[in-house]
This record gives sequence, structure tokens and C-alpha cells, in this order.
Amino acid sequence: MDEQDEGARIAVWAVLAIILLLIFGLIFGLVLRTMNAKHAAKPAAVAATPAAAAETEVLVEVARSGVVVVRVFFELDQAALQPDAQAALAPALQALSAEPAKKLIVAGYHDPSGDAAHNADLAKRRAIAVRMALLALGAEAQRVQLRKPEQMELGGPPEEARRVEVWLID
Repeated sequence: MDEQDEGARIAVWAVLAIILLLIFGLIFGLVLRTMNAKHAAKPAAVAATPAAAAETEVLVEVARSGVVVVRVFFELDQAALQPDAQAALAPALQALSAEPAKKLIVAGYHDPSGDAAHNADLAKRRAIAVRMALLALGAEAQRVQLRKPEQMELGGPPEEARRVEVWLID
């Protein structure tokens, strides 16, 4: 009888272990699915928190050989898109769909006044906000790249330094 009881105990523990593994696998799968769903929904909310996406973005070095298709302007020391920014990005999406072999480069600008590191970070967050808005509007991620922030020379209107340009390049 002891051998049967021992065998039954082992079988019960094996079944419990399998059930626990299935439950943990299900929970892990649901967590991954939720994270992916949040990541897919993130572009709509990214205007408020573009810095959160900064770690996943790749900044590229690109020569000035593209055609500027859109300029997006920002408020002083802000990285949030203006309410009309999505409509302003429509020409970039049209250019991208008309030229399947080309891609968009998103470049942020800043002026030399104030803290250089803060300005560069702000320009980067602005560019990320524009990129995420383009992705939310349907642009393919591999066809929309960021370019490192660029400092403008003084001399023009201050709002010119608070901009992001979107270029169509080969």
C-alpha cells in the first residue's frame, strides 16, 4: 500500500506542478500581451512623455540631402505637440506613401542660449514626439528615423530654434 500511496503522491505533485507552470505561463503571456498593447497604443500618448521612448530610439547621422516636407513648431521649453500637429504631419505621410523607396528623417533643433545639454535633450524629445505621432498616423517604423539634434545659430526668430523638421530622403 505504501508504494501505491507514494506513487499517488508523486502523481498529484506532478499534476500540481504542471498546473502551476501553465498558470505562470498564462500570466507571463498576459503580461507580455498587455505590455505589447500598451507599446502599440503609446504613440497617441507620447506627446506627453516622449522621453520614455528615448531609450528605444536610434539616432542616425544623415547628410542634408533630403527635402524638408514638414516643420513642426513647439512652445518654449516644451516637447508636447500642438493640437494641430497631427494634421500638419499629413504632407509627410503623403510624401512617404508616394515614395516607397524613401524614408523620413526627423530632426530636432535648438538654439545656443541656456544649458546646451538641456537644449539638446529637449530637441531630441521633440523629435521623438514627432516620430511617435507619425507612427501613430500609420508610418512604418523602419521608414521613420531620428537624426541627432542640431544647434541653430542666433539671428533668426526664436521659434525657428524650437522646431522639428521632417525630411524625405533616399
